Amino acid sequence: MTDQPKQDCEIAIVGAGAVGLAAALALAASGRKSVLFGAATAPRDGRTVALLDGSWRLLGELGLGKALERIAAPLEIMRLVDDTGSLFRQPPVEFKAAELGLSAFGWNIENAALVETLAARAAQEPAIRMVPRPVEEIEIGPEAVRLSGAGFEPMHAALVVGADGRNSRVRAAAGIETRDWTYPQVALTAILGHRREHGDASTEFHTRAGPCTLVPLPGRRSSLVWLLAPREADEIAALDDAGFARAVERQTHSIVGAMTVEGRRGRVPMGGLSVERFSADRTALIGEAAHVFPPIGAQGLNLGLRDVAALRDALIEAEDPGAEGPLARYDLSRQADVRLRTGAVDALNRTLLTDLLPADLLRGAGLLALSRFGPLRRLVMRQGLAGGTAAG
Repeated sequence: MTDQPKQDCEIAIVGAGAVGLAAALALAASGRKSVLFGAATAPRDGRTVALLDGSWRLLGELGLGKALERIAAPLEIMRLVDDTGSLFRQPPVEFKAAELGLSAFGWNIENAALVETLAARAAQEPAIRMVPRPVEEIEIGPEAVRLSGAGFEPMHAALVVGADGRNSRVRAAAGIETRDWTYPQVALTAILGHRREHGDASTEFHTRAGPCTLVPLPGRRSSLVWLLAPREADEIAALDDAGFARAVERQTHSIVGAMTVEGRRGRVPMGGLSVERFSADRTALIGEAAHVFPPIGAQGLNLGLRDVAALRDALIEAEDPGAEGPLARYDLSRQADVRLRTGAVDALNRTLLTDLLPADLLRGAGLLALSRFGPLRRLVMRQGLAGGTAAG
C-alpha cells in the first residue's frame, strides 16, 4: 500500500488578480484556509470595473467597504445612446437606480486600485498564505492536487481553484474543454479628465463598431472603453494624448466637455470564451478562467465575483472541499447564470456589428420599449443586477 500524497493546504488558488484575491477572502470569511499563488498586481492602463450592487455588498462583507468608498464613484444613472446612424434610431434611454430604491447601481473603480485594496486586506488575513510566484506544473490526483514552480516547495491541496485567466493552466490540467471566439474589434481604454460634471452617470454610445462608454470616476474624471475595428483602433491609438482626447470628445458628442488623458492608455483585442463545465476532479474555475466576453453591461468582473460567492456557498458544509459533491453543486449553480449573460452580451455586440435591417428594427424597438414603459425598464434593471453576490 502506497502512502497518499500529503495535503499541505486545504485550498490553493492560482491567480492573484481581483477574482482570486476575492475568493481567498470570501473563503477565509467562511472558515477556509487557502494558499494564493501569483503576483497581486494589475497594470495601470486605463481599465476600470463597475462593481454592481451585489458585488459591492460582497466586498463590503469582506471588510473592504470604507477603503473602496474613498476611491470609487457611484453609478446613479446608466444611459444608452443609439449612435449607429440607423433609420430606426431611438432617443437615449436612462436607467436610474432610484427607480429600484437604490442609491446607485454600483461603483466604478480603477482595476489596479481594486487589486491593491484586495491585496492589502488579504495580507492581513491569517487564513491566507500569499505566494507571489506563478504555478508552473499542476498534477491532479485522486486525493490531492500537486502544484510546483520556481521559488517555492511543491505543495499539495485538496482543491485547486483556477483564477488564472483566459489561458488558465488549471483549466488545461483539468482537461476542461473550451469554446473561444474573436470579434473584429479592439477596445481602447483610458482615464480622462473633463471640463463638465458627469453627474454620476455612465453613458454608453452604441456605434456600428461597438459600444463607446464613459463611466464616472471620483471628481471630474471618467474611464473610457471604446470598441473599434482594428484598423481604426490602430489609427486612434497612434494619436498623441491631446489628439486622442479630442477624438473621444467628438465620439461622445462633448457630453462632458473638453477632455485630457490621465495616465497610460490600453489596447485590448476583443474575444470571448466559454467552458463546458466549471469544475472537474479537485478543480474549480472562476473569473476569466471560466468565461470571457466583451466589456458590455458591466458583467465581466461582476460575473467572476458571483463565481466566488457560489463557490463559497458550495463549500460551506463540505468536509473535503475537493470532493465530487460540492464541486458538482458549484458547477450546477454557475451553468445557467454564466450562459445566459454570455449569450446576451454576445448577441448585443453582434447586433451592433451588423447593418441588417431586422437587427436595427429589433434594437430600435427594444430601446423604444425601454424608454416608454417603466415596468419593463425596471424589470431589465433588476435582471441586470440579478444573481447578486451577497447572501440573500
